[in-house]
Amino acid sequence: MAPARSYRVASYQQACARLGYRLMIVSDSRHSVIPAVAQGITVDFDDPDSALERVLGALGQQPVSSVIATDDRVVALTSRIAETLGLPHNAPDSAELTRRKDLARLRLRETGCNTPEFRILPVQAVIDAPQDIDMGFPLVIKPLMLSGSRGVMRADTPQQLSDAAATLQQILAGESGSAYELTHCLVESYLDGQEIAFDGFVQDGRLRPLALFDKPEPLTGPCFEESVYITPSRHPEPLQRAILEEVERCCAAYGLRHGPVHAEARITDRGIVLLEMASRTIGGQCASSLEFVLGAALEDVVLKLGQGEAWRPPDTEGYSGVLMIPIEDSGILQRVEGLLEARRTPHVSDIEIHIQPGYELVPLPRGASYLGFIFAQAEDYDRLWQALRQAHARLRFVTRQRWSLEPA
Repeated sequence: MAPARSYRVASYQQACARLGYRLMIVSDSRHSVIPAVAQGITVDFDDPDSALERVLGALGQQPVSSVIATDDRVVALTSRIAETLGLPHNAPDSAELTRRKDLARLRLRETGCNTPEFRILPVQAVIDAPQDIDMGFPLVIKPLMLSGSRGVMRADTPQQLSDAAATLQQILAGESGSAYELTHCLVESYLDGQEIAFDGFVQDGRLRPLALFDKPEPLTGPCFEESVYITPSRHPEPLQRAILEEVERCCAAYGLRHGPVHAEARITDRGIVLLEMASRTIGGQCASSLEFVLGAALEDVVLKLGQGEAWRPPDTEGYSGVLMIPIEDSGILQRVEGLLEARRTPHVSDIEIHIQPGYELVPLPRGASYLGFIFAQAEDYDRLWQALRQAHARLRFVTRQRWSLEPA
């Protein structure tokens, strides 16, 4: 189950080819799926009832072993399909919690998990009267349903909060969703502390850890663009156990029973606080960095675990990391310079550029893409981090201003 332009489709195609599985891709793309690659159908994800009916009709009597969501937008529908087919699944309501930030916060608070102070408010009310939000600053404003840090902004004053809410309102105007999702937002206290990311797999309600990522660069705002991920973590073992325990508590609070999970959390002076949890694998191309520690592609592992097959991680030494190349300036990309030099950086294993010349660059909080990804492996944690930063510094993105003509 994959929205159009998902980063994850090719990786699952390759995994199915390696494992000898037949694959059906369900997407809302207007472009046909090449029959030689995979069987595929197009549905309207904004009409889940008709999408469910169309998927079941296309399957006919074909046996299905698992249903996988690549992105947040399709997790609830994926659960409904798996439920209808009698396959292991998360309850659709539980899957929906991993998409809706407001519902997730409410559930975590009800079940005693660590949460920041938060309010669920109309966006217009935040624009008009930010001073009425009696929570103290700094604050973070978030959309209810977008992913990839889109629309997430820090505000240190009432005026900054009003401006951020106005920006979020403009972003939501171009999105699809319910009327409530497009007119309301989450405002919560800013949490100081280092971020981590966690990937795991839930089997029969029990969480199996796959990887814990350190995020060595501080994420303090005003936007919260993901940057560097390094695994395995070098946090002390007691802290890693505390992270796993809090993620387990949050999985139980959500009611997650089956499938991959990706969690983002902060290490704060009041303990581990979950920022977000998704019932899917890590996004973008970051999954490629896990092959070094998993001994196989993450998609291979997910497919095997999803069908109850055996998998055991190898004993490995060293570190693997990825740098998500940020979009720092808006404009039309003309060319990328320094790519060959960057690829020659010691310990860098690959660099992928995902936005081609001629396409527009849109930075956060409005943007929804990365320029690309830099991958590296090293025996030493600090050398790995340095290699990623050096390779990024050698890249130069030449842009030109975007001009638009408006009628007088």
